[in-house]
This record gives sequence, C-alpha cells and structure tokens, in this order.
Amino acid sequence: MYPINDREFLKICADIASLMTISLASAKKKVEIQISLKGCKTIDEKRNVAKEVYEKCKKDCTSDLNSIQLFDDLMQSLDGNDNFLVED
Repeated sequence: MYPINDREFLKICADIASLMTISLASAKKKVEIQISLKGCKTIDEKRNVAKEVYEKCKKDCTSDLNSIQLFDDLMQSLDGNDNFLVED
C-alpha cells in the first residue's frame, strides 16, 4: 500500500496518535491495516475508516483502556522487588 498524503487523513491519524500516546507512524499503520481489511479504494472511504478508528480510540480512552493505563499496569513491580517487572 502506498502512503496516503491527504491532509485531512493525516490530521485524523495525528489525533489518534495523540489520544493513544503513540507515534504518528504507528497510528497511520493502525488505520492502514483497517483500510486494507475493508478493501477501501477512494480517499473518502479511507477518511471514514480513519474516523471510525478515531472514535473507537476515543471511546477506549474514556473507558480507561488507553495505552497509559496499560503501560502503568505492565510496569508494576512484583512483591516489592522494584528491579523485576511484570512484563518486559
């Protein structure tokens, strides 16, 4: 898949990246995967998929399923041993 350089599409991806506290490239990749799964061809269809992903991320962030909460959960220490992490 070739890169999408539409200004509105990139803005939506930037909003997704901001919500999820991930890089723009990761947000674009997340949207592009959904685009390829749905087989979208036109830029309007691709923008709509990006908006759907944004709305889903927005909903997940309001229900405390965002990446910050996930990261905090993974960074808990076991039995008071601060040098050992639950997940590496």
